Amino acid sequence: MTVQARSPIHPEDLALVRDWFRKLAEHVQAVDFAPARPLFAEDFIAFGTYSDFVSGRDHAENNQWRKVWPSIDGFTWRLDGVQAVVSPDRLHATGMAVWDSTGYREDGTPFDRLGRATVTFAREAVGNPWVATHTHMSLFRGTPDVSHGRKPSRS
Repeated sequence: MTVQARSPIHPEDLALVRDWFRKLAEHVQAVDFAPARPLFAEDFIAFGTYSDFVSGRDHAENNQWRKVWPSIDGFTWRLDGVQAVVSPDRLHATGMAVWDSTGYREDGTPFDRLGRATVTFAREAVGNPWVATHTHMSLFRGTPDVSHGRKPSRS
């Protein structure tokens, strides 16, 4: 067997990876943390802006999501460009995507807040939704790392 990163991917698997990114964007836009939690394994591990490693969904929510989501607007993924690598058993995947959003400087002026993410996924059965087990999100070079917007959260 030859290992290839660009092996053919079942269309359903890629669609579900894109669906995960779409759902996350909806929750970020709504600043709604509670319904976003099931998208992530309880013990997932992330690289974060504010910490080298963020272990666990609760820690990520409290120390990452709640610092970023209320401070930005227009968060969307470029869903047509989402890439994925899926394991032969179709139970593990890695998704890669680029996002667009608007951040705000201290004086309230907006700036383009663009970035990219790599997310690893797992699921218990083929056809089930993907659950993130690891995320690495980073801003594009030159993008301010802090946004000063303020929106209330729904949850």
